[in-house]
Amino acid sequence: MLNNNDSLITGEMLNKYYELNKKKKEIEMEMNTLKDAFQAYFNNLVGCNHKGEITISGFKLQRQIRKTERYQEVDTVRRLEELQLHDLIQVVKKPDDSKIKSAFNLGLLSPKQLEGCIVTTFSPAISVKPLIPR
Repeated sequence: MLNNNDSLITGEMLNKYYELNKKKKEIEMEMNTLKDAFQAYFNNLVGCNHKGEITISGFKLQRQIRKTERYQEVDTVRRLEELQLHDLIQVVKKPDDSKIKSAFNLGLLSPKQLEGCIVTTFSPAISVKPLIPR
């Protein structure tokens, strides 16, 4: 750990980061408002779930529609079982975290028995806040 005197971080850097982060949030909110207006415009112009395009002042605004389909799990599995098409059903085996923790608490399982099975990940996050609210 660096001492305060040896730090490569300055108050100016922290202030700049804080101000830029604040601007970023303001910009994202403003962009979302504009996107909502564009969506409403196209909904009125061509209807919901239809692509659209307009050109204004040298800019082309396009709305594309992405379609995603997936099978409803419970009903599809039941139907495939009725049709005796079991090969079309995935059986996914994975540990149940809450049941494992309960087994630890009840003494049915010890952490030593699962030693080497736990994967720990770390993800750093940066937060800069003023000590005196602005």
